[in-house]
Amino acid sequence: MLPVTHGERFTRLHILLYTLILVATSLLPYALGMSGLLYLAATLVLGAGFLRYAVQLYRRYSDALAQRTFVYSIVYLSVLFAALLLDHYLLPGAAALAG
Repeated sequence: MLPVTHGERFTRLHILLYTLILVATSLLPYALGMSGLLYLAATLVLGAGFLRYAVQLYRRYSDALAQRTFVYSIVYLSVLFAALLLDHYLLPGAAALAG
């Protein structure tokens, strides 16, 4: 609905801004000592990929790129949560050492 009510450029800007906030927020479990280096590495790699998509979408919109960005967002969340679980169960105590 946002493109209809506020326009395409406004929507693309908000996609970029919300992606920046999402990536910053996804670093909180590591910053608060709730996860370890495995999660941090996954967050940095996945976040960089998501930011790349968001910047590309902001610069040159296409329906195909928007669809790839949407698919990546689903993969991003799935892999991020899997990394959090793996970090917790494969490396218990690593968060305490990292923090």
